[in-house]
Amino acid sequence: MNPLDAGYALAAAAAAPILLRKQRGGWDERLGSVRELKPSRDRPRVMLHAVSVGETNALRTLVPLLTEHADVVVTATTDTGIARGRDLFGGVATVARFPLDFSWSVDRFLRRVRPDVVGMVELELWPNFLSACERAGIPTAVINGRLSERSFRGYARLKPVIGGMFGSLAWACVQDDSYAERFRAMGVRRVEVTGSMKWDAANLEPVGEAAEELAAAMGIDRSKPLIVAGSTGPDEEKLLREACPPSVQLLCAPRKPERFDGAALDLEPCVRRSRPDVRPRGATRFLLDTIGELRAAYELADVVVMGRSFGDLFGSDPIEPIALGRATLIGPRVSDFEAVVEAFDAAGGIIRTDRDRLADDLARLVRDEGERERVASRGRVCVEANRGASRMHAAVLLDLVKLRQRSRRD
Repeated sequence: MNPLDAGYALAAAAAAPILLRKQRGGWDERLGSVRELKPSRDRPRVMLHAVSVGETNALRTLVPLLTEHADVVVTATTDTGIARGRDLFGGVATVARFPLDFSWSVDRFLRRVRPDVVGMVELELWPNFLSACERAGIPTAVINGRLSERSFRGYARLKPVIGGMFGSLAWACVQDDSYAERFRAMGVRRVEVTGSMKWDAANLEPVGEAAEELAAAMGIDRSKPLIVAGSTGPDEEKLLREACPPSVQLLCAPRKPERFDGAALDLEPCVRRSRPDVRPRGATRFLLDTIGELRAAYELADVVVMGRSFGDLFGSDPIEPIALGRATLIGPRVSDFEAVVEAFDAAGGIIRTDRDRLADDLARLVRDEGERERVASRGRVCVEANRGASRMHAAVLLDLVKLRQRSRRD
């Protein structure tokens, strides 16, 4: 047991009551006991690690590009990330759970998966895992990388301790120039600006029947305007209920399932997706308390509001509703998606608002179909213009495979 393992063990013991309450599963896999994968003589193995649903969705275009040349393993940490990975890639890639960062868990995992290269989505660096990869000669890279100013300040203070993690990376492919500067400052030797894969992953095609089925199941009146608020955070359901224009329907989809009950109270009386048989008479407030249906809800919307952008959090990704052609508003707190929001803002493809202006902006957009169409059209053009990062990431990962193969021969 190394000192880091001892620290993890103490932290796990302190957090045990919380972990037990959450009833987490898959403990064998969390300790590295994933299904053993046989090595392939003809095809390298590329491992892509995504933390949860958002990062897994970002791989939608990259995985098919890689499977033309390699076996692909997609890993995730959360149960929802695993489920989403199986939905998206179950037929073309192996989906497994990423291990806890104990040295023995990581070693067991790597012996069973045998990756030739590892790409970690956005910023998911674990010291034991990176050390084990380095000892085994497995190159590691950050793909779709981002390092917010807030995170960078914290990492910079700890650079004497954790700088080796960043220095061990063979490559960092990042979303914009500001992120590139921060990765270089943390000691990454090779940094390249490739843009965001989320532009590529945005599906421009409507979901069709699924949206109409959702509307019918929840009792949404298709003849009346509907505002959909996606990935809402604390207190935002109340804010949106108060800002929603009269006679306009409102559907909220909280980011975290543990907030569903509280959000229902703030929207009361409302129709909950999980309880389709309970419909308060004349209800115009709706709660999407399920996972995997937000895209269908966006398609029903006349106007979309991005949550987690009006309080103390740091924004949500607006690409999906804009790619679907929906006029979209976002609040002032967007630091986790700053580059994306700025690109849309420069193109006139998003409306930036705040708590004080939200009610007026919503009323104006609901009333003015022409403005909705102009904003939505500009947003779609912006999505198209920013595609291409996935192909660049695929090239980098396959280049790293070739470098490893060459070093083995030498």
